[in-house]
Amino acid sequence: MIMKVAIIGVGNSKFGKRDDVSVQELAWESIREAFNDAGITQKDIDYTVVGSTAYRGVELYPAPLVAEYSGITNVPMRVEAMCATGLAAALSAYTAVASGLADIAMAVGVDKMTEVDTATSLAIGGRGGNYQWEYNFYGTTFPTYYALYATRHMAVYGTTEEQMAMVAVKAHENASLNPKAHFQKKVSIEEVLKSRVISWPIKLLDSSPITDGSATAIFASESKVKELKIETPIWVTGIGYANDYAYVAKRGEWTGFKATVDASRQAYKMAKISPKDVEVATVHDAFTIAEIMGYEDLGFVEKGQGGKFVEEGQSKKGGKIGVNLYGGLKAKGHPLGATGLSMIYEITKELRDESGNLQHPLKNYIGLVHNVGGTGHYAYVMVMRR
Repeated sequence: MIMKVAIIGVGNSKFGKRDDVSVQELAWESIREAFNDAGITQKDIDYTVVGSTAYRGVELYPAPLVAEYSGITNVPMRVEAMCATGLAAALSAYTAVASGLADIAMAVGVDKMTEVDTATSLAIGGRGGNYQWEYNFYGTTFPTYYALYATRHMAVYGTTEEQMAMVAVKAHENASLNPKAHFQKKVSIEEVLKSRVISWPIKLLDSSPITDGSATAIFASESKVKELKIETPIWVTGIGYANDYAYVAKRGEWTGFKATVDASRQAYKMAKISPKDVEVATVHDAFTIAEIMGYEDLGFVEKGQGGKFVEEGQSKKGGKIGVNLYGGLKAKGHPLGATGLSMIYEITKELRDESGNLQHPLKNYIGLVHNVGGTGHYAYVMVMRR
């Protein structure tokens, strides 16, 4: 029997270029906040999982260091799922509680991506697809993979560079109100369109930054929620995960991610809702085209209508669905190991009405987290409800 699981504590470090801290110190920033948020300490944790990727120049095995520095004695594993590492860690912690293995489980995501130079970072990302056939022969990187999807989406549905730029403008506007965001400066559509081309139509300001950061979420069983007298538990009502071919040439049509479609259907079915019930969401926007495709893959709009959705302002605060209200990967930042957990942090805050100037008006208090690994190689979707 799957037990009910709630999120009782969340934490998020300041995102950006964090030369002021080590990996373990960076992790502790979010862990400490999550402990204070939940009103518990290290001794209450039954199970801990650390999510972290290969984007580091100094410490390749951070889990033992994070555990020792944070006073945690039970870290059975480190997980990795490329850009979806954070939600992969969350799934592990959720499962530990849902199965009865633990009463309280903690997922920590941390990466210091700026410890390597940009060229090395791109090379590591390029190995995230099919290393033998794509990276070796064609030099594919994440921007080029997403550019393939963007050009196909433009050709099939008429999506424009201007609509992609609107995603960036929205992200930066939201991030300007988030003191923990990497970028806190607004940009205009013209600035996005004139920014340096990385892999057309992907430009510099269509791309998420190389970021350092950590995020933490604490999961608890229903009995522990009652015992601890948690005032506003956020329940995980649905979760889904799926993957697709590593060799993208096998996938067929390149206008969306099958892994997202499959994962979201699992999550909706488990939560007993439909996409129209979602009021606030984080949609994986490593590149602006990803958010547009995400609207469609998650069922918020019909296929091909993602560009129009952002153009009409439907994904802004106060719109039909508030999307990436803390700045998204695009402007809040994208430290791969932390991103999915930072999304959980954001939706938890929204569902608690704790987001201040970034608060979306809610009626039924249903939120969604969407985290993609690679270029649709993995996808994880979590439905949360107050």
